Order: sequence, then structure tokens, then C-alpha cells
Amino acid sequence: MNWNKLLQPDLILEGSILNLTPEIIQQYELKGLVLDVDETLVPVTVAFASNELQEWINQIRPLVKIWLVSNNISENRIGSIARSLDLPYYISAAKPSRRKIRQALQQMDLPADRVAMVGDRLFTDVVVGNRLDMFSILVEPIIHPDTAMRIHPIRNVEVLISEILGASITPKKRRVTNDSKK
Repeated sequence: MNWNKLLQPDLILEGSILNLTPEIIQQYELKGLVLDVDETLVPVTVAFASNELQEWINQIRPLVKIWLVSNNISENRIGSIARSLDLPYYISAAKPSRRKIRQALQQMDLPADRVAMVGDRLFTDVVVGNRLDMFSILVEPIIHPDTAMRIHPIRNVEVLISEILGASITPKKRRVTNDSKK
């Protein structure tokens, strides 16, 4: 697989994961979601799920099987978030390593192409999803509201490197904006 295909998400959501609606899940016939945690579900400095995130999980839970898979090594923090959402999880995933994602797929008992890998990072979340032929969804990072800087330097560097390598960071399917939910 070349860099272009590895780095190109199937779907790009403008805004946070909370913009992943039941309609989008049904449109792409998804049966499962593997969710990154840090900056995909919660800001990296937060150890709990917001009420808004809990409501979103409860809204989509009837539609798909859900696993959390994080590169974070903190059992205490990631476990706390997973328990507050009543979701199974893996830590220390070392994405783009496929090992923990494969384990989640086995636990879900679903084919990879019916499961979306959802995250905020190209070089970890999108790459691992594409390596496993999953449906890859790139979301904008969730940051703590008190954070003064609203830029994402690591993500910006990833996008720049991706473009240098020849990837056109455009989705294979379509870009979903807040306007398209109306």
C-alpha cells in the first residue's frame, strides 16, 4: 500500500466526533467503531467523559459495537473514561501497530470493512485503519475549553508531511460538515 492510500481517510468530519451521527453510521453501513481516546473523545488533560460525550455514546450504542483503543499507557485515566462510558478498551496500542485493533475487531466479531477506525491523527489512527482495510474517519481534535491555543501542531505537521508524500488529504468518500447534518 502506498503512502497516498495509507494516509487518506475514507471520511473527514469537520468538527469533533460528536458530528458522527446515526445517519452517517447507517449511510456507510457501519456495524462497529474503534475510537481513539486522547483528543478524539476527551482533551488529553481530562480524565472523564463529558455529559455531551456520554449522550453521544448512548445515541449510537444501539447501532454499533464500540471499543476504545488508545496509545496512552495510563490504565487509571483511560480505564476511568471507558468505565464512565461503559465501554471495553485497550491501552498501550502503539498505533499504527495493528495488534490491539485486531484484538478489538476479534472481540466485536465483525469484518474490518464494516468497522470504522475513528481518530484525530493521520499517522496513527488513519494509518492503522487503512492498514486493516477498515473505514477510516478523521475528526478534529477535542481540546480543553480553557486552552488558549487552538492550533494542533502535531496534526498540522502530519498533514504537511502527508502532502509532501503525495497524499491529497481529501476523503475517499466525502467531507461531512455541520451544514450537511441539516
